[in-house]
Amino acid sequence: MDIISDLEQRGLINQATDKEGLKQLLNEKQVTLYCGFDPTGDSLHIGHLLTIMTLRRFQIAGHKPLALVGGATGLIGDPSGKKAERVLNEERVVQMYSERIRGQLEKYLDFEGEAKAEIVNNYDWLGNMTLTTFLRDVGKHFSLNYMLSKEAVESRLETGISFTEFTYQILQSYDFYHLYKNKGCQLQIGGSDQWGNITAGLELMRRMTSEEEEQPEAYGFTIPLVTKADGTKFGKTEGGAIWLDPSKTSPYEFYQFLLNTDDRDVIQFLKYFTFLDAGKIKELEEATKEKPEERLAQRTLAEEVTRFVHGEDALTQAQNITKALFGGGDLKQLTASEIEQGFKDVPTHVTSNDDIGLIDLLVEAKIVPSKRQAREDIKNGAIYINGDRCQELDKVIGREDKIDDSFTVIRRGKKRYFLIRYE
Repeated sequence: MDIISDLEQRGLINQATDKEGLKQLLNEKQVTLYCGFDPTGDSLHIGHLLTIMTLRRFQIAGHKPLALVGGATGLIGDPSGKKAERVLNEERVVQMYSERIRGQLEKYLDFEGEAKAEIVNNYDWLGNMTLTTFLRDVGKHFSLNYMLSKEAVESRLETGISFTEFTYQILQSYDFYHLYKNKGCQLQIGGSDQWGNITAGLELMRRMTSEEEEQPEAYGFTIPLVTKADGTKFGKTEGGAIWLDPSKTSPYEFYQFLLNTDDRDVIQFLKYFTFLDAGKIKELEEATKEKPEERLAQRTLAEEVTRFVHGEDALTQAQNITKALFGGGDLKQLTASEIEQGFKDVPTHVTSNDDIGLIDLLVEAKIVPSKRQAREDIKNGAIYINGDRCQELDKVIGREDKIDDSFTVIRRGKKRYFLIRYE
């Protein structure tokens, strides 16, 4: 199956400038394509994952992906999809963000072989461009009417848009032109909010080509905005965004987010976010209809995407934590790293006491309000240490109760967890 047919089957093409022409080009030769990622933060999030995986799909099909880090455009701010002006970051901050995002992108593409990927940064060609060069050689090709007609600008006319953000589409357009001239790039992809910027780039390429030159053969398409069945945006939770950086969203949290996907969404997300073929996804769809309680599709989604983003070892950690917390596994078999991930959001008490009576610890850690309550809870079997019920009133928490000499997990009742951390 050709790459365009596969993308269509997965529902990954939202808009395309000339789908049939692009399909023919992709079948005839290796095509260089790009997608841009502006460094507006120190990490990409799961909302970026669809475009990253689409670049990877093209690479698997034999085409050459360019991942563009917007070191220059990140200094300006894209108005697309924004209701108000962005807060501009300092140049040193954007440079730091750029390096971090470069490091993340390098994890997901192959930099060897005939279709080896490249990471490029538009600061390399935009950073030293003078204002007069920009206005004279690039800006003259954009009419005011044309720029005002773009949805990203038009939607902001009532609330206001600065000249800085107004010119963003010119900068992104020049990126496409530059990559076409210097890298032979013939395709730009992006999220659905990038359609105006992509088509502006194609228009600039046409205008900057002289009458003596052959008109460029270039294309653009966008990927749909991912929303859930309840109408909310995919990737947003009460705790904030789901980040690709494991220090911001742990692999366990990432895995759990996907594992909790609604039955109404899971099949589409399997098409979007995995490399499974249509036959396997169809099997999972049937399994979801017949035995939804087994959540086979959700587990497959969580496994496939966590493995792609964080690797096999991190997936194993996430599965170990999940089994220990929800599947009857042994908490004592977890490592200190796994404990930190699994109990990241539970109340934590730090102590330097090597040996402390359980009753004193329950009071000191504010798990119970008094020693009397501690005794009652222990007698009634409501206290668990690392998953095991404890009814010993004279129990002393010793080395055998410390996981990796670092933590003790105490549970009161069925669901209230507390973490004891030892200095």
